[in-house]
Amino acid sequence: MSLCYSSTFITLPSSKNQTFSINFSSHSSHFINLFKVNSAPYSPLSSFSKKPNEPIKYTKQKLNLFASISPSQPVETTPLTFRTKNPKDVNVLVVGSTGYIGKFVVKELIKRGFNVTAIAREKSGTKGSNDKETTLAELRGANVCFSDVTNLDTFDESLKNLGVSFDVVVSCLASRNGGVKDSWKIDYEATKNSLLAGRKLGASHFVLLSAICVQKPLLEFQRAKLKLEDELVKEAEKDDRFSYSIVRPTAFFKSLGGQVDLVKDGKPYVMFGDGKLCACKPISEQDLASFIVDCVMSDDKINKILPIGGPGKALTPLEQGEILFKLLGKEPKFFKVPIGIMDFAIGVLDSLVKVFPSLEDAAEYGKIGRYYAAESMLILDPDTGEYSDEMTPSYGNDTLEDFFARVLREGMAGQELGEQTIF
Repeated sequence: MSLCYSSTFITLPSSKNQTFSINFSSHSSHFINLFKVNSAPYSPLSSFSKKPNEPIKYTKQKLNLFASISPSQPVETTPLTFRTKNPKDVNVLVVGSTGYIGKFVVKELIKRGFNVTAIAREKSGTKGSNDKETTLAELRGANVCFSDVTNLDTFDESLKNLGVSFDVVVSCLASRNGGVKDSWKIDYEATKNSLLAGRKLGASHFVLLSAICVQKPLLEFQRAKLKLEDELVKEAEKDDRFSYSIVRPTAFFKSLGGQVDLVKDGKPYVMFGDGKLCACKPISEQDLASFIVDCVMSDDKINKILPIGGPGKALTPLEQGEILFKLLGKEPKFFKVPIGIMDFAIGVLDSLVKVFPSLEDAAEYGKIGRYYAAESMLILDPDTGEYSDEMTPSYGNDTLEDFFARVLREGMAGQELGEQTIF
């Protein structure tokens, strides 16, 4: 059983005597104009009653009436999509609302005046540490519905009980640990459930929080995300009334903050190889949430895959460590780990999985660590096969240096890594 907390929404039903026709520009992937037209043409003859075989007698008045209702050239009208509405009249469904990015997305939507329904588990947060009261406080301003997005029947029933329709679905769902089964359960199945359930209740736009690393899929969670991305694209191709925005961010600040306390306590900064194997343009949770909410109403983000990073140039692990030592006023001290050590460990785990299938996730975690140690979180240039700082868009104002400075002052509260810790 699910518990739902909701407020009243306003919906605008269309007239029974009206349908919609669609016009397209030369940009075939973009939904341009939606016009309201009469579903059945008016017949002037129906206004006159006559007996069979009796000729119609025309008068000046009748001829004027015919002229006034004769077919004319269609007149372009205002597009009838939710993007023309005031945000307070746009109903947005958010799944993954209690996650690291999701809760900031909910706050940003509320700040901009949208009507928000946030889906949450009864026990949310890192390792289910938040109860319902804590969740309601975190998502204040939203209509919170406690349900299970991994069970489509349960989720459908929860939304049906709300008695409202939706314009947009925003999915911030992500696997908690990157394990094989969890990746497919959350990054694909649960996310698809939110698509199906939202579509049943009228949602015509889907904003997906994906990841930039799916462009080089070597891990299960990347393959799961890509499969969902592909299905969004196919849905838009078969239904011109549906659109999507796929957001592929680079590294999050919290994923780079795990060593702040260690370095503060005098420990060396750990990095793989020479510290230059990879680079990223990290983005703050607030800046990313702002970009995601931009995708709700912006025409220029319709039916697009949108890689996005934070401001400034890409930073290698070596440069990240140097920023941290500078803030602390300490001489840089690094500990370099040969990347081959991870390759050896992964090889051993892969061999053991054949005998002990229960080690499947342990082997996957090793591959995840190896991936992030060597692959850049930047756009992969298809022409050169190299990662490109210049091709990776920047957004927002928050810098990694600002984040490090805040963590040094206040700690990592609210930035807990949970099951995703490497160091």
